[in-house]
Amino acid sequence: MFSFIAKRVVATIPVMGVVALFVFLMLRLSPGDPASVIAGDYATAEDIERIRAQLGLSEPIIIQFGNWIWQLMRADLGISIFSNLPVTTLIAQRLEPTVMLSLTTLSFSILVAVPLGVLAAWKAGTWIDRAVMIFAVVGFSLPVFVLGYVLIYEFSLALRWLPVQGYKSPFEGIFPFLHHIILPTVTLSVIFIALFARITRASVLEVLEEDYIRTARAKGQTERKVLLGHALRNAAVPIVTVIGLGIALLIGGVVVTESVFNIPGLGRLVFDAILKRDYPIIQGLILMFSFVYILVNLMIDIFYTVIDPRIRY
Repeated sequence: MFSFIAKRVVATIPVMGVVALFVFLMLRLSPGDPASVIAGDYATAEDIERIRAQLGLSEPIIIQFGNWIWQLMRADLGISIFSNLPVTTLIAQRLEPTVMLSLTTLSFSILVAVPLGVLAAWKAGTWIDRAVMIFAVVGFSLPVFVLGYVLIYEFSLALRWLPVQGYKSPFEGIFPFLHHIILPTVTLSVIFIALFARITRASVLEVLEEDYIRTARAKGQTERKVLLGHALRNAAVPIVTVIGLGIALLIGGVVVTESVFNIPGLGRLVFDAILKRDYPIIQGLILMFSFVYILVNLMIDIFYTVIDPRIRY
């Protein structure tokens, strides 16, 4: 196991290198110039060129990339072009709202989706199964921002039960935190509930057709024990795999959700940085998101050995 983990950690180095190169070139070759944004609408070409020189953007791309890689090797993500603050400081300031929203979304999605999927598989062919599948199709197809605005209109503007936007830290009180996080969590969770429920249904339904399930029922075991102790446990590997892959969707969903609900998290930070063409922030955040995604997939691979003793590395 240790050798497997060590190999996976070492393998992340070239992967992160490719990600860094792709992000750097994508930003430099795409239209837009932060120097023009800083200079304003009435700046002359000389003003823009002077700002580009100050930001180091007039140097050859290979030199810019080399300087950035040297910064990364010293754990320095650079300085924001507009706020003039270290990118690591900006990330630290915005990290908590994003982590809290991600944790509540994943927790709520798993707690709702897995029972729904098991129930749909158990009642395959009935109206319950069809209702879950219809919800899965609609939920996965519905854009996050559309659902967010609908929920804001219903529960914030019409009923006035929940705030329209904003964020409260759990350290300020659990009730204010839940009061502000409910709508963003539900908005972002729908797509994951739909995805996880559909995969859970398919996995459990396949397992329910195995011989050992019929044997367990023939031995007189309760349906609850058959579903939870045998079917769900043996179907857990594909379910956990999809949950891990859902982290990639979660990163994109957080950006949209935080923008809709005006949550001061990393999603809102990257959205504002893209509008301003703040290269250091965009590069730093994409690298961080990529590293988190790789780390989560490594943890899921390790978790396989816990849920399925037959898997060994």
